[in-house]
Amino acid sequence: MKLLQRDDLYAWSVFDAARNIDFNSYAWIRPDGNVLVDPLEMSTHDRAHLASLGGAKTIVITNSDHTRSAATLAKELGAELVGPAAEKESFPFVCDRWLSDGQEVVPHLRAFELAGSKTKGELCLLLEDHPNELVLITGDLIRAHRAGALTLLPDAKLSDRAAAVTSVKRLLEHRNIHAVLVGDGWPVFQDGHRQLARLV
Repeated sequence: MKLLQRDDLYAWSVFDAARNIDFNSYAWIRPDGNVLVDPLEMSTHDRAHLASLGGAKTIVITNSDHTRSAATLAKELGAELVGPAAEKESFPFVCDRWLSDGQEVVPHLRAFELAGSKTKGELCLLLEDHPNELVLITGDLIRAHRAGALTLLPDAKLSDRAAAVTSVKRLLEHRNIHAVLVGDGWPVFQDGHRQLARLV
């Protein structure tokens, strides 16, 4: 796995040739049990690396289009599966827990629902353990097809563009967002709040 801007954050990726971007998964390493977000299939190297860091206790899926290898890894690692409450009735598999807007995954990791995306109640996650340098982890709606510049899903894939923009505006209330770790494309490691503001 690739070490990110903090010693406790890692990522692994798969290149998507159709879109010319990486699909990303993230790991937050913490004493009370590591958290994975939208995990892709892991290479032998990455699995060994994760094992050396303590495996995983919790796996969060931001939306039903990002189930990826979550169910398989949860079974292999003995991890809890957590999904978006708004998709509970139609989700591809049963999760151990369902998150609604404002609920914590674990202490200092809070879920927010994003309206207007291609799936109902898509989650993004705000890592709040360093209040002056918040980290936002996104699924599908907020992405980056070019380094250093966030964008939204194309209009054709949005269920409601106005609602999507409103959701991003609500995130701007958190003025200390420093990094934005996107599920699709290039992560932004600084000036995250300013980059989000450009979207709206």
